[in-house]
Amino acid sequence: MPAASPQPRRPRSGSRRDESARLAVLHAADDLLVEHGFGALTIEAIARRAGVAKQTIYRWWPSKVEILLDTLIEDSDKHLPVPTEKPTAESIRGYLRDFARFLADDPAGKVLLALIAEAQHDPGTAKSFHKRYLDPRRDQEREMLARAIDAGEVSPRLGPHATIDALVGPIVYCALTGSTIPRGLMDTLVEDLLRPRSN
Repeated sequence: MPAASPQPRRPRSGSRRDESARLAVLHAADDLLVEHGFGALTIEAIARRAGVAKQTIYRWWPSKVEILLDTLIEDSDKHLPVPTEKPTAESIRGYLRDFARFLADDPAGKVLLALIAEAQHDPGTAKSFHKRYLDPRRDQEREMLARAIDAGEVSPRLGPHATIDALVGPIVYCALTGSTIPRGLMDTLVEDLLRPRSN
């Protein structure tokens, strides 16, 4: 009887990880990022905080960017899932509010902002960020929007790509610049960009 095919693993990561050590590395990375910023984050510091050997980290991840991406992907799935059921203007509004809270309060939100900033001047970070995180999440967000359109819940004034950019862009901009997100911003975005069809 042929052996079962191995389960797919994350890109560039080594096999046979110790789960407790893996989680310790991820937690150490986002904690240190929040405390000291992206520029001061090093593999050596992550190893010390996590209590693992530096060689162990390099065996599992090729760079600190890939560690941060693993952290961001896992925490986003847990703390900021894209709605998949009963798409409505209200569920999209709720997702935008959750996104704003994620950026403001969750350590993984700080990871997201740091990777966005780093991707502006490092092509390798930009490529990995788009491939592993941004493009898959945008696909989920566009699917959420498409289901709401098909259900007759919303009628965007723009195409799907531009609509997603217009919805999340102001929230990301406020977070990147350290500005307070204005009260009512999500309501305005939803009402102006996703105005429900009227008879």
